[in-house]
Amino acid sequence: MYNSRVKGRQILLENPARDSRAKKELEEKRAARKNERERKKSGIIGKKEAKEKGIWKFDEKQARYELFLPLHALWIGYMSELLGLSQKPAGPLVPSAAAKAMPSASGMHPKLLKADYHGSIMTVSQSKNPCIVGLSGIVIHETENAFKVVTKDDKLKLLPKQNAVFKFAVPLYSTLLQSHNANAPLPLPPPSVSTGSSPMTQRTVLDGPHIEFELYGNQFRFRAAERAGRKFKHKETIEL
Repeated sequence: MYNSRVKGRQILLENPARDSRAKKELEEKRAARKNERERKKSGIIGKKEAKEKGIWKFDEKQARYELFLPLHALWIGYMSELLGLSQKPAGPLVPSAAAKAMPSASGMHPKLLKADYHGSIMTVSQSKNPCIVGLSGIVIHETENAFKVVTKDDKLKLLPKQNAVFKFAVPLYSTLLQSHNANAPLPLPPPSVSTGSSPMTQRTVLDGPHIEFELYGNQFRFRAAERAGRKFKHKETIEL
């Protein structure tokens, strides 16, 4: 018995000191209070506090399509830089030149998966809810399960991602100046020019040469911040 179980082995002759459950709970509470103080000191607020203060409440009086056209113009410039689009050639556009200017799909898809869509024009092409099919507008807020858009009719609409297929477009050619530096901030669009009582309508991505993509809402149910750091795996999907 001694040779098989004791000889050559280290034996602890007293019970190790173990922290009680109450002590562990006290330490966890202290750590939580410390994190809360650091968060308040840095000015970060949580979801509950943001909801109580009404930070994400949108005044529907501000739901004017023309008001968000500059945001859309910034998004077009952001896409031009993100996808590395080429400059528009001089002269008339021909199909062969357009096909040559189009970036490769394998290079665009990973970038679009992690891109920010605030400012894009999102359109519902298919949905199990027929009431929202065809709705289109500028995205002003993206959540985990929906897009909030402002339509051309100056109405705020909530487009659920679940069981829906969306369409959006990116420009075929870069809208940035050739001298634009990637380290420099994107140029702000010029303000609307008023002619009489109505402002001059600004161009959107749909008014020029563009590339259309389909976005499957069931596979896109993540917040923008979570999606930016997430690794996506290619898998087949069947949308009914």
